[in-house]
Amino acid sequence: MLWFQGNSMQLAKHSFQLLLRNLSASKTALPVLTLFTKDPCPLCDEAKEVLGPYKNRFILQEVDITLPENSAWYDRYKFDIPVFHLNGQFLMMHRVNISKLEKQLQKLEQQGARG
Repeated sequence: MLWFQGNSMQLAKHSFQLLLRNLSASKTALPVLTLFTKDPCPLCDEAKEVLGPYKNRFILQEVDITLPENSAWYDRYKFDIPVFHLNGQFLMMHRVNISKLEKQLQKLEQQGARG
């Protein structure tokens, strides 16, 4: 009887792992929109408001360029924030360009649907 219970438990565990793997594989990952910012940054606050209607289509990651670990970004963007990267690629700076953002999000969503 113990042998049967042990195998049943292993089978249930294996089935659950397969289910989780299939669920995570079928779920398309949202693109990451990185905002290079500092505090205070009124233009960054304004940009985040403009992005509000799109927030369900990406993950917003904020990088404070004034932190010591982000000094390379500070050197690069200190006069240009807000700066946005989409999935690690430069997208736009100074202000949100909705048409550019929309175009890139659609392209990524189509790639995700095909992939």
